[in-house]
Amino acid sequence: MMNPFSQIGELKKMRDQAMAMQRQLQAKIVEVSKRGVYVKISGDQKILEIKSNGKSDDDVREAVNEAIKKSQEVAAKELQQMTGGLGGLGSLLGGK
Repeated sequence: MMNPFSQIGELKKMRDQAMAMQRQLQAKIVEVSKRGVYVKISGDQKILEIKSNGKSDDDVREAVNEAIKKSQEVAAKELQQMTGGLGGLGSLLGGK
């Protein structure tokens, strides 16, 4: 018979690893400059800065970040449906 508490320990370990990876990704920065447009983005897909022809545009940056967030929510929802057999374990992995 399997010990359910050992599975919880494994899930916590996996969650901790995922959170550490997310912190590492947040620290990575990618910069692209093309045709007068400059974009600075973190490894966790958050737009840090957008400039077009040397002018900063915070409204565009915020809109792009919102679009990325929504696309990540859609992807998470699809993944959750695919792994629906896990039941309440999603909350242990950081899900909502």
